[in-house]
Amino acid sequence: MNLPHNIRKNLTILILLAVLTFLFTIAAQGMESKDFVITLLRGLSVGSLTFLVASGFSLIFGLLDVLNLAHGTLFMIGAYIGWTVYVRPDTFVDLLAPVVLLTSGFLLGDFWKELGARIKLKGFIRKGIPWLGLLLSVLILMNVLKSYPISIWDPGNYALSPVGISYLATQGIRGQFPPPDMSAFSPFLALTGMVLASMLFSFSLTLFRSKKQLISRKVNWLSFLKFILLVLMGILFFIFNDYLTGLLIGLNTNLLFLVAILVAIGSGFALGALMETTVIRPLYVRPIYQLMVTLGLSAIGIEMVRAIWGRPEFAMPRPELFAATGESCPATSFADWWQYHCSTMLVMDGRIRVFNEIFIPIVGLIVLIGVWLLLKRSRLGMIIRAGVQDREMVEALGINVRRVFTLVFAMGVGLAALGGVLAAPSIGLSNLMGESFLLNALIALAIGGLTSYPGAALGSLLVGLLQQFIIKYGQIGIPIPFTDIVFKPSPPIVPASTILLMVVILLLLPNGLLGKKE
Repeated sequence: MNLPHNIRKNLTILILLAVLTFLFTIAAQGMESKDFVITLLRGLSVGSLTFLVASGFSLIFGLLDVLNLAHGTLFMIGAYIGWTVYVRPDTFVDLLAPVVLLTSGFLLGDFWKELGARIKLKGFIRKGIPWLGLLLSVLILMNVLKSYPISIWDPGNYALSPVGISYLATQGIRGQFPPPDMSAFSPFLALTGMVLASMLFSFSLTLFRSKKQLISRKVNWLSFLKFILLVLMGILFFIFNDYLTGLLIGLNTNLLFLVAILVAIGSGFALGALMETTVIRPLYVRPIYQLMVTLGLSAIGIEMVRAIWGRPEFAMPRPELFAATGESCPATSFADWWQYHCSTMLVMDGRIRVFNEIFIPIVGLIVLIGVWLLLKRSRLGMIIRAGVQDREMVEALGINVRRVFTLVFAMGVGLAALGGVLAAPSIGLSNLMGESFLLNALIALAIGGLTSYPGAALGSLLVGLLQQFIIKYGQIGIPIPFTDIVFKPSPPIVPASTILLMVVILLLLPNGLLGKKE
């Protein structure tokens, strides 16, 4: 009997899922109930972190058809930015004014296009002016930032390095850091120089566009208003620097961690928007160049992190809500945890980490539902899906599809940064954390379907569970039937097992469990 293709595909998926469920059930029979529950929760935790990377990658690839190999590095950068806000809020506040002022010039984009369209220079002079502008802006920045006062750590000095600072923070000691040197600093020259460099840099980038791209348009006064407001915001950040620093340092660690999460997501969103507009947008029709450029950006990002934060691994303390120890801990119920803020909880006489095994999976579930609703039940989601299917028609309706694509890319990177800041208190920070999670995310996407958002969730869940069960059986061993041999999987089998699962699924379903045939 010949079954239709859809029925055969669904039947294959159902059989595969049934087999996987059966295997996990068999695995549960070989361990105690508490070990099974703990392993299951740990698998959900790893799967949730993997999903936050895979979901962003899936959005970018599924909607924009862009393979962003820098996604893992952006996950890592989110972790380091979150650590900075949480452990060194003084450094974060010191950076606010420069970041805002250096961004201000880009809000005059429409004005720069109008001005560029009016410039009648041609030939060598026309090509040379943008490079000259970029050179001048870099020289101004070098002179300004050289003396700008920023409180910073010293990776070469253990006591003042992120490793030493993190160790003190995990012991509940929040360091008092010396104020930066202000002797060679002129506030007026520094702030003016940053605004001037930002304007010169953004205008020079605009001049690299062709005459056809520099369409003369009526300049909206709102662009100037936004520019002025952003400059004023940067000046206010500078004036109230000490007040903001004291405010953040005095915050409860729970609120400070929430601030760190929001800043990490915002930073990831901004980095994603910057990448899409400057690097990815010209390469939409050149996928090989996309791979090369994003791979290069990944290497640059790793080296920048090493230069700023150093090479050694270090831990990020958990917020107060998940950090308490003592006679009242571990908690025996959620009520006890809420009262005593225990870092661990007893579940079926087994101890689990509340932050890792409870909080992270809850955040992953919230993100899964939230993004799905955004894509399927909102006007923005409808515009995104329509823009992917028929860009010209959507543009004919007066919608800026380029801006929508930038939003999608930025949102994908923001999800990766969220995963990074959540992973930092869970597994610690290292220069290679992004690469390992990106590999897990790619395997999860191949299993679930590269262009399927629900497939990213399903694949991440399978990867997380499989890895944790293999790790657990590496501790307790697997009895070989009819023999006295107990097989204990070695650590290298953990990543190999997920790759093997991916190969088996792709042999049966080349598009993954929930992927659509291209």
